[in-house]
Order: sequence, then structure tokens, then C-alpha cells
Amino acid sequence: MNEKWFRVGVIGIAGLFTILFCALVAPPLIENPDVFGAFAAGFVNPYASGYSTDVISCWAILALWVWFEATSHSIKHGWVCLVLGIIPGVAVGFALYLLLRQSQLKARGSSNA
Repeated sequence: MNEKWFRVGVIGIAGLFTILFCALVAPPLIENPDVFGAFAAGFVNPYASGYSTDVISCWAILALWVWFEATSHSIKHGWVCLVLGIIPGVAVGFALYLLLRQSQLKARGSSNA
């Protein structure tokens, strides 16, 4: 897979997730703007709890990775990805971080050449 198709795939998946998230979550949240209740709804049964725990764990791993690379590899603006990892979701934050990281490493590589 070349870089162009990688970027198209990452952007496409993040975009599709965002559309689905907005379509599924926005209407009930507008009707009842209880953010804490919406969060708690992710734990209504063992299956939902498993997926919600996975998502929270993935965000925590992303946060550690962003922090590590900010201090050791000077990847900048990763905090934006962490915010987007909360709203709309980790799929968007992770996708953005991959693209951000790739562009910064590529720019650094071309400036060292």
C-alpha cells in the first residue's frame, strides 16, 4: 500500500466514524443533553461495558503514546488528537495522530536530507 492510499483509508474511516457517531448520538443527546447519562449508557450491559472499557483503554494508550513521542521525538500538537479522542471518539483522535505524526516525521526527514 502506498502512502496516498494509507492516508485516504485513514481519513475515510475517521470520516465514516464521525458521520455514524453524529447520526447515532446527536439526536438522543439533543433530546436529552445529559452527557453523564450518555456516558453511563455505554455500561448498560456486559457487552456494552466491554466495548466501552476497550475504547477508554485505547484512549489511555493513545495518551501515553502522544506524551511519550512529545517528549522523546518532539511530535507536536498531539494534545489535539487526545481532545478529538474524547469527542467524537478514539477512531478520529488515533487517525489524526497517525497523519500528524507521519507528516512531522516526513518533514523532519526531508529537512535532514
